[in-house]
Amino acid sequence: MVHPKPEYRPCVGVTLINSAGLVFIGRRRNKGAFDTIAPPHLWQMPQGGIDDGEEPYTAAQRELFEETNVSSTELLAEAPRWLTYDLPSEATQRWKGKYRGQTQRWFALRFTGNENEINIQHPAGGAHKPEFDEWRWEKLANLPDLIVPFKRHVYEQVVIAFADFAAR
Repeated sequence: MVHPKPEYRPCVGVTLINSAGLVFIGRRRNKGAFDTIAPPHLWQMPQGGIDDGEEPYTAAQRELFEETNVSSTELLAEAPRWLTYDLPSEATQRWKGKYRGQTQRWFALRFTGNENEINIQHPAGGAHKPEFDEWRWEKLANLPDLIVPFKRHVYEQVVIAFADFAAR
């Protein structure tokens, strides 16, 4: 009997771009034994799952707020297609085999607030556990070298999709 492969978890990703054309990246907090990622691949942009019945752009705004406390944004662009990656086998244990990876809809948002709005230690007013333990602004083109290798091809596509909005 052939078992079908698990499906992809629907998610969103946010490329938050400041007025200088730099992108927000956060250093992921270690989440346990399965999460053994080595430097320099600890950095990523905000991302997360889409709730049942939720529109992708609404999910992107929610995830950004839940991970960074940021709500002062304007929409610049939406990636032209869903971007998908497979998780390595050790990471699929987290979801007990329910998902083989993630399919993501990416959005470029301009950060219109003040940097003191960013609060990764108490995101969403403290309503969510921190996702990141450090953050910084980075050139978009540098991001594929900072993400875990299994997500690199997604980040390369995000760089292409949003290059016109970012510093060179």
